[in-house]
Formats: sequence, C-alpha cells, structure tokens
Amino acid sequence: MTDDELPAGMALQRTTPTFDEHTTPAGLRSAHQVATGVWGRLVVESGSLGFVFEDAGDELRTLSAGEHQVIPPARPHRVVIDGPVRFAVEFHR
Repeated sequence: MTDDELPAGMALQRTTPTFDEHTTPAGLRSAHQVATGVWGRLVVESGSLGFVFEDAGDELRTLSAGEHQVIPPARPHRVVIDGPVRFAVEFHR
C-alpha cells in the first residue's frame, strides 16, 4: 500500500455531497480527523485545493482535478480553499 491507496478490503460506506469554494463547511477548513476504523478519500472533481496533514508541519499538497488524497483514521488534517473547486469525500470501512 502507498500513501495514495486505501488498505486492501476497504468498502465504500458513504460519500459527502460535492462541495465547492462557497459550500465547503468551516469544519473541513480547520483541523479535524476521520473516526477510528474509517478511512477517507478526498476526490477533486474540478479546480484545485490545498491539503494539509496537521502532524506534517505546514506542508501543503495541492490536489487538482482527477487527483485524490487518502486520509488515515484519526490523523488530523484540513483543506485550504483558494479558488474554484469541486470535491467530495468518500468514507471507507
């Protein structure tokens, strides 16, 4: 497994609505985490956004349309919105 892959055997449980630069909840813009036993997968549909793991300093990863970010359980993270974007978050168990 690499950092951009979900662990084997994970099954999609649900997907958030699609968010954009106007509808992204404040909670996603500040440090938060996925529940224990649940993995997230942030999928960018259009535009781009920044993604930060809080335990990795201020290292910002830019994700563009067609890219995704796997989010392990209980790892603090946040998104940085700085322009037009459409994205959703999948939750796998």
